[in-house]
Amino acid sequence: MQTAEMTADQALKSKHRAMWALGDYAAVAADVIPSLGPVLVEAVGAGPGTRVLDVAAGSGNAAIPAALAGADVVATDLTPELLEAGRSLNDGLRWQVADAEALPFGADEFDTVMSCVGVMFAPHHQVCADELVRVCRPGGTIGLVNWTPQGFIGQMFATMKPYAPPPPPGAQPPPLWGSEEHVRALFGDAVTDVVAQRRMLRVGVFPTAEAFLDFFKRNYGPTIAVYRANAADPAAVSALDAALLELARSHDLGGGAMDWEYLLFVARTPAENA
Repeated sequence: MQTAEMTADQALKSKHRAMWALGDYAAVAADVIPSLGPVLVEAVGAGPGTRVLDVAAGSGNAAIPAALAGADVVATDLTPELLEAGRSLNDGLRWQVADAEALPFGADEFDTVMSCVGVMFAPHHQVCADELVRVCRPGGTIGLVNWTPQGFIGQMFATMKPYAPPPPPGAQPPPLWGSEEHVRALFGDAVTDVVAQRRMLRVGVFPTAEAFLDFFKRNYGPTIAVYRANAADPAAVSALDAALLELARSHDLGGGAMDWEYLLFVARTPAENA
């Protein structure tokens, strides 16, 4: 029987799917954060003989480097348009629409389960963490790259929050996945050998704050969605412009370079004979 909770969850997922189809996330992945995927692939040791699942893979920022390293890769995402963009870049791996909160795979199916600034955007964090563990074999690897709350992208979401519609009950903020304490609590005793490192991604593609804002207003789904929500209020649009420009300028290291902080989290699932 379809419950009200199930109906609300389906509506939320539909909204998320539509949001990430806005703009051109493939351009964000390729032009702004191309090195994040290879960092994660190296950290989890993906290569020949490993079965890898990339959850919330987007256009394949991590899935494609893993496949190029020789791994047998399945890339999943809630948004078909992102997978199509990834398939156009590399059709040598399996692209499959899937919800990170209900992965359509059996238990223990993959050697490595990873996500690069992807699973963090699913609304129910504990459900996602449990799914990542479920599909990873005993003694396998779970690897994540997530934006931290205090880093640039985390602060960008904080800046946009007053202008965004309130999240539905139970939905958790994405940047929490960038908190080591939060992620350790999500996985608990389900993982061991945890390595968690806060790192910086040097972004040097925006010569000015205005160039950053223009790019994100054209290409990044969450930013586009917030601006659309305020389209009928020019004063709000102007205030949001000013706030995001101030944020970008506060992170300018000179010459248009910025450092964006992320958390690299790698852990093992306990071996069966442990």
